Amino acid sequence: MSGSEIIAIVNGIINGDQRFGFLNGNSIDVLRNLPSESVNCIITSPPYWAQREYDIDVEDKEMEIGRESDHERYVQSLRDVFREAKRVLKKDGSLWLNIGDKYHNKALMGMPWRVALSLMDDGWILRNDIIWDKMKGTQSCRDRFRDVYEHFFHFVRSPKYYYDADSIRVISPRKPKKINGEIVSATGVSGKRYKRLIEESTELTEAEKTAASKALEDTLAQLMNGEIVDFRMTLRGTQRTYHSDNSKVSGRAKELENKGFFIMKMSSKGFLPSDIWRITPEDTWRKDEHYAVFPEELLQNPILATCPRDGIVLDTFSGTGSTIAAALKLGRKGIGIDLSNRYIDIAKQRVSNTSYTLPLI
Repeated sequence: MSGSEIIAIVNGIINGDQRFGFLNGNSIDVLRNLPSESVNCIITSPPYWAQREYDIDVEDKEMEIGRESDHERYVQSLRDVFREAKRVLKKDGSLWLNIGDKYHNKALMGMPWRVALSLMDDGWILRNDIIWDKMKGTQSCRDRFRDVYEHFFHFVRSPKYYYDADSIRVISPRKPKKINGEIVSATGVSGKRYKRLIEESTELTEAEKTAASKALEDTLAQLMNGEIVDFRMTLRGTQRTYHSDNSKVSGRAKELENKGFFIMKMSSKGFLPSDIWRITPEDTWRKDEHYAVFPEELLQNPILATCPRDGIVLDTFSGTGSTIAAALKLGRKGIGIDLSNRYIDIAKQRVSNTSYTLPLI
């Protein structure tokens, strides 16, 4: 695909004339034709090193990532691709990178972390290491445990980035309730015990006791108003802090040191998902066409949280189009890049059969 063809498709997506496009070619070469800071989010899974054969024309084989002679060259290849991808990504954008590990000469190579550390050395900020528990894995191993997970890294360009936490919150089924006329939290916390601990404390000054009592009353009012569903209060010298007592490394410990108390609250909006995701791999679009297909369920939270509605999601190794299909279904636009013409044809067929959401006016 020529540079002018690439630019025409990408400009059409940026301008809103079309919702998606697939670009055929070597990822780094195609990326060089994309405008700087033109996409909101990148979600991708590059070919793993020395693991799979993909449906790529013979003349393109030498450009295929994953066929490098050693793991160091593989890491460098990906570092080069994502350096160019960083230019294309908006300053408040995110990169989600799924990558699997590799055994070589009986040794687990640690490939995901080799790549992640290389990207961090190149200026990317790592925000999360999601463990994707696929709930099924290899059955043939005899001298080690089965492998059933992969890493899904969340990188950002800058400390301040787009993140819509409310779009992915998990709503707690438990609600505050009244017992004997008194409001209590979802787990039965009424505040009585904390009031007594504040009054009896020998660690707090009188001013700190007053501030703690006021903060507790405000929290109980939030509970009554339905703003929160649960809370926990920690007082200096009464309960242990979370994670560490060292105020140099723990913000909560610093609060205890400076104020004498802190309160942890669970919003009625819900809580954020954990960093372990239990999702079975894709089967519908796998078949014999592609050996490593993203399940669309894996893509939902990254898209909702880190790409604004009607923003652009880019997949630099798009395969059969899972990322683009998921983006369209969630009201975003999509750009896919792949070296294989065959996979792009499949992806186009897949997206043409996808009922996707248009942005709200």
